[in-house]
Amino acid sequence: MAIILSCFLSGLFAVGTVADGIGFLSPIVGSNPGVTIAGVKSGGAPWVVSHGFAVLNDEGRLRVELRGLILPSVGTPGPVTAVAASVVCGDAVAATTDSVLLTVDGNAEIHAKLQVPSPCLGTIVLIRAAAFNGTPLPAPGPWIAATGLVKDDDSNHDN
Repeated sequence: MAIILSCFLSGLFAVGTVADGIGFLSPIVGSNPGVTIAGVKSGGAPWVVSHGFAVLNDEGRLRVELRGLILPSVGTPGPVTAVAASVVCGDAVAATTDSVLLTVDGNAEIHAKLQVPSPCLGTIVLIRAAAFNGTPLPAPGPWIAATGLVKDDDSNHDN
C-alpha cells in the first residue's frame, strides 16, 4: 500500500507542479513523544493518522487534509479539539495557520495563505494542538503529526 501511495503522490506532485506551482507535497504521519522540531516539542503520547497530506504552493497557499488523527490508546483525539499547521523552513517556524476544529473522528482540513520564505528549504508542516476540551490555547502547542518523517508501520495506519 505504501508503494502505491508513494507512486500516486509522486504523480500528483509531477502534475501539480506543472499545473499549480506546487512547491511541496507530502504525506502526514503521527508523532511520537520526545521529538523536537524547530523548537516545537511533540505531544506527550503517540498519535496516528489514517490518511493525511499537506500541499504548499509557491504562492504560500497551504492545504492540509487529516483523516483519523487520533491517540491509539483511546481511539479518538482525546482532549484535542482544534489544530493549527506550522510551516517550518530550515530549523525555524516560518508561519502558522489559524486553528480549525478537529472532529471526534480526528478529521480536519486547513486552507490558508501564508507568508513563507522563498525558497523554503527543508520544508516540514507540523500539525499542532490548538485547543483542549474546546478551550483555545493562546498559541499553538505541541505538534501531534507532521510531514517529512519516515512512517513507522507500528504507529501509523495506511499513510
